[in-house]
Amino acid sequence: MQTFKYFVSFYKPYKGMFFLDLFCAAVISAVDIAFPLIFGWCTGTLFLEGPDAIYHGLTWLIPAMLVMYIVKAACRYYVTCQGHIMGAKMETDMRRDLFEQLQRLSFGFYDRTNTGTLTSRIVSDLFDISELAHHGPENLFISLIKILGSFAVMLCINWQLGLCLGAVTLVMLWFSAVQNKRMEATFADNRKKVAGINASVVDSLEGIRVVQSFANEPLELQKFGKANENYLKSKEANYRAMGAYYTGNHFFQGLLYVTIVLAGGLLAARGEISIGELATFVLYVNVFVSPLEILIELTEMFQKGFSGFRRFEEIMKEVPDIQDAPDAGELRDVKGDVSFHDVSFAYEDGVPVLENISFDIPAGRNVALAGPSGSGKTTICSLIPRFYDATAGEVLVDGQNVKDLQLHSLRDAIGVVQQDVYLFDGTIADNIRYGKWDATEEEIMDAVRKANLQDLIDSLADGLETQVGEKGTRLSGGQKQRISIARLFLKDPKILILDEATSALDNESEAVIQRSLRDLAKGRTCLTIAHRLSTIQNADEILVIDDGGIAERGTHKELMKKNGIYARYCRIQFENAGGDADGGIRE
Repeated sequence: MQTFKYFVSFYKPYKGMFFLDLFCAAVISAVDIAFPLIFGWCTGTLFLEGPDAIYHGLTWLIPAMLVMYIVKAACRYYVTCQGHIMGAKMETDMRRDLFEQLQRLSFGFYDRTNTGTLTSRIVSDLFDISELAHHGPENLFISLIKILGSFAVMLCINWQLGLCLGAVTLVMLWFSAVQNKRMEATFADNRKKVAGINASVVDSLEGIRVVQSFANEPLELQKFGKANENYLKSKEANYRAMGAYYTGNHFFQGLLYVTIVLAGGLLAARGEISIGELATFVLYVNVFVSPLEILIELTEMFQKGFSGFRRFEEIMKEVPDIQDAPDAGELRDVKGDVSFHDVSFAYEDGVPVLENISFDIPAGRNVALAGPSGSGKTTICSLIPRFYDATAGEVLVDGQNVKDLQLHSLRDAIGVVQQDVYLFDGTIADNIRYGKWDATEEEIMDAVRKANLQDLIDSLADGLETQVGEKGTRLSGGQKQRISIARLFLKDPKILILDEATSALDNESEAVIQRSLRDLAKGRTCLTIAHRLSTIQNADEILVIDDGGIAERGTHKELMKKNGIYARYCRIQFENAGGDADGGIRE
């Protein structure tokens, strides 16, 4: 019932269109119910009178019927056109709400949810919901009016024959209810299987370069084939349930006619019904059966639409792991002080990543994080902008707990440069402007110069308006990284997080990027995750993270003198580089 109420709430902005749609549906039904009565009156009364009476009757009956069918046509147009528009608007509202919810959900949700599954819910599920939103109430309303109206008239014509018809109809409804439960389960399974196909397609296509570089197209075909086969089996089960449902209902419809012929013949033999009344009754049986067929089709539509809506509701009920506290305040006049006080963190599986981490980074200082893979360096950086929340302890920015700050103002003060740069499909200018969407042309060009991007822009025929392609596939890694730095210059954050920003670049590109990063870091609090330890030798302080805690801390020289973990990493890199200390230890 809660799901149904939630579904109905989407009609509220369009209740005028909705009730007019139902009114038009009622007019259409009334016209269909009226015709057998008019025809019965003509054959039983008007056409039995003299020619003059017939001519006179037709002079007013035909214009009246023409008006009646013109009104029906106008109502049919509104139902078909505006009714569908209403459904499309509701679909648009749901898609907007779903996308807004997906934007609110935190990293934890996306860690456990496949993107292809979400795509299926945004596209195919919502289309079926839209069809249900429009056709469901309208078809149900038309069907009920026709069924109740025609049944009432049939009872008036001959109540015994009407009761016989009603008895068969009740058995038919019982059969439909039983089969309906079967169909509901198969439609729900269909949704899961088609989401599996979408997930397989998105995963394969997004990694197409890896697939082809390993010549693993057959493997991807095998994986997709498995998802496709599962969907086929689900559809087969669905169609078997539908076959039983439709076959049974059409058999009962035939049984209605058999009942009318049998009972009508017996009543006629006993003189309890005239041939004219029986003919009119049969016309009303057609009016009665037609909406039953509509209701049968509506059942399939309802199952598709409502199972899709339940999946939509699942996401809408998802509570974001990270959200503003009711009394959250805005972070103003940002200085850039960052502090960790006894911070611990564990992911959903309960395995601890950080335990009792404490350190302070005064505004404007450059602190680096070093350590083995999985030690928690990236996690530490993710806790500052609240991509995840600490499970214990406090993370402070300018002396304020990040959990007490509005997310927008907190993240607006923080800039992140990642190893894997994501560019949106569009122009270079659009991707730079992402740092400050209302930036002027002059501000964009200033960011371009600061990021050492001017030479690239000048070398391109379309300059800033060059299309970067999906995820920036038309650009090199170094070019993408410089664009990401330019948008951070435009954003102008007080706190900067460099998450292995140059680890995937060649030496020449790295040298250019490092110059840009040094310029970017000036006057900002900077937290750097090191890939090449040579890049952090000039950091104000280096924190060596190991086994979920701070194993060592100090400047490069101090740590080398300690001859501990950090010194060992440096020697390993030196040896790997063949005498060049610019070796590498990966995150």
